[in-house]
Amino acid sequence: MPYTTQNILYRFDDALSRLVVDYEASRQITPESMRLYQGAAIQEYDEDLFFRHNVKRGLRNSDGSGVVAGLTRIADVHGYVREGGRVIPDEGRLSLRGYDIEDIITTTREEDRFGYEEVAYLLLTGALPNEIELKDFLDRIGANRHISEGYLTQFPTSTLSTSIMNVLARAVLLLYAFDADPDDTSPEHEMDIAVSLLARLPRIAAIAHASASAHQEGRRAVIPSSDASLSTAETILQVLREDGCFTHEEAMLLDVMLMLHAEHGGGNNSTFACRVLSSSATDAYSTYAAAIGSLKGPRHGGANAKVVDMHRDIRDHVTNWEDEDELAAYLEKILRREAFDGSGLIYGMGHAVYTLSDPRAQLCKRYAKHLAETKGLGAEFGLIERIERLAPVVMRDVRNMNKPICANIDLYTGFIYFMLGIPEALFTPLFAVARMAGWSAHRMEELFGAHRIIRPAYNPVLEERTYIPLTERPLVFPTDDNVERAEDSGTGECEQASNTEGSNRERAQANNTDTIGEHAAANDVHDNSADDRTDHDHLF
Repeated sequence: MPYTTQNILYRFDDALSRLVVDYEASRQITPESMRLYQGAAIQEYDEDLFFRHNVKRGLRNSDGSGVVAGLTRIADVHGYVREGGRVIPDEGRLSLRGYDIEDIITTTREEDRFGYEEVAYLLLTGALPNEIELKDFLDRIGANRHISEGYLTQFPTSTLSTSIMNVLARAVLLLYAFDADPDDTSPEHEMDIAVSLLARLPRIAAIAHASASAHQEGRRAVIPSSDASLSTAETILQVLREDGCFTHEEAMLLDVMLMLHAEHGGGNNSTFACRVLSSSATDAYSTYAAAIGSLKGPRHGGANAKVVDMHRDIRDHVTNWEDEDELAAYLEKILRREAFDGSGLIYGMGHAVYTLSDPRAQLCKRYAKHLAETKGLGAEFGLIERIERLAPVVMRDVRNMNKPICANIDLYTGFIYFMLGIPEALFTPLFAVARMAGWSAHRMEELFGAHRIIRPAYNPVLEERTYIPLTERPLVFPTDDNVERAEDSGTGECEQASNTEGSNRERAQANNTDTIGEHAAANDVHDNSADDRTDHDHLF
């Protein structure tokens, strides 16, 4: 049988199935593997250790704000002001290179033109382009939309995955092999790579989904040729809509989403990952693949899909969407872990930085309303608005919270993508596609501006132990039965192996001489999909 692309796909799929079976068989937990799966690697630390050693978990201060790790001229995320040590809530503002994101989006919409490419140019160069510069930038992106035949002969076999984010990371790493000098970190080459990925990543993401869908349905994917005249938003819709039909309003709304996701400050997890790798002077492809891997994590990316699930659940269980008492009662059940996914979280509400408002959520709401009415989804849109209005009140009553709670961008993002016919599997990949502009800017700022590898410190909390030759180690395993037998025989060896971490912890606390002093309790605040969110905010 000839090795056509279609045959390779099926052969790869069969091999993948066998690998999954073999992997499942190899990870059966036996007494011999007990320590491997249940040993020190997964043991938690006592909360008191973090306070005694003044460790700021997640590089966060006790009030949830991030530990300052560097300087940036790229973006600013503003949600509160500090006066006399107090945090005073303020209206949210997102600035890119000093320009308010609302001004950028409002103006480009008024001029009826796509703005994501202009935002990318601004982030990369630090300046707004004039007409000639913008046309040159658009021409460069258009010229790079094409994906070579050599790449495509290898790329389809890598699209078979449960995650398009995984596909994107491998696709970026594969591009390394098609670069004549991939380890060149000169400013010119770095800019060439950034332009190349800004151009190609949207098509790669859309092609990955189209190929996977076609494979699952046993048909050949229909991929249109690249069109250098299309904007990034139009390029994505062109591939996703096999008939090539989409409206100008749909493309303009997707363009707004790309602008809102293009950059959100240097403190979010994926951007920090990008800067960490860049500080080591590794190649751009490894750096951007790592950023994609970070964004893939459920504590950072993907919360918009969870919001869609929550909205679907609310629609199914609230009979009258306009009855605010019924809706508030169901939101209370969600908070009390009596409804939806049992997490006790109202997804899409709350943020670690924004307090009174998330400007991105407000812009989403402004531009999504008309399309919702056009598509006959006004009732669904009204339901989301009521969730935004009622959720803070219910959260304060149930959780006794007194800090401001606002909707974040994810409350509306999933609904907007749903209206645009974008499958949930692409929600987070499109986030990555848009964020490529911000990652590129931060990589170059770190690579050419900081000139120092990022190397944080960790406080060791362990004790010295004497190495035991392999033949002299006890042939018992840390199970409950073995512990009992060891105790009965008087050896105590297995008990020592099982409880080493606990005794180490106690001795480390008792003998510690480096304690800086008492430290205020740190909030366990997670970095999540819309970049930074508090613990009540759509973690999954």
